Amino acid sequence: MRTTVTIDDDVAALIEQERRRTGETFKEVLNRMLRTATHRDADGPPLPKVPGELQMDISDVSVVLARLDDEPRR
Repeated sequence: MRTTVTIDDDVAALIEQERRRTGETFKEVLNRMLRTATHRDADGPPLPKVPGELQMDISDVSVVLARLDDEPRR
C-alpha cells in the first residue's frame, strides 16, 4: 500500500539513525518499527488481575494528584 504521512522531525531522525545502523532502506526500517510497536502488547504476558476494590476513584485526576502529594516519597 502506498500512502502519504507526515513524520515528525524527531521520529524521522530516529528512523534515519536506525537506517544508517542497519543498512536498511527508510521503508524497511519504518515498516519494522511499526510492526514492533503494534505487536509489543501481544508479545508480553497478560497483566495479573489483582483481587479487591480500588482504594480511590481514579476518574478524577485532581483527587489522584492530591492523594499522591500526601503520600511520602519512596
